[in-house]
Amino acid sequence: MKQSEEIRMTYSGVITKNNQKIVHVSFERGKDFAEGSIPSGKIEKSKGFTDEETQQLSQYLLQNADDIMKKAQKVNPLRNWMGKD
Repeated sequence: MKQSEEIRMTYSGVITKNNQKIVHVSFERGKDFAEGSIPSGKIEKSKGFTDEETQQLSQYLLQNADDIMKKAQKVNPLRNWMGKD
């Protein structure tokens, strides 16, 4: 990946779909973006990232899925929407 540019990662709260817990994850680098999810680790959308970079992001999701899931469980969408910490 481009070492000089910082990648920002954000994630949703835990969503349950078909009895499976899912977290949507977004990566941003300037105007570039990629969107994926865990537990699949699959990058579903991408613009500006190379194929190699999206593979690296996918690997990152798979390797850090447990940690991301734990953090996502603490996300309270209503509280965040209202601007409270």
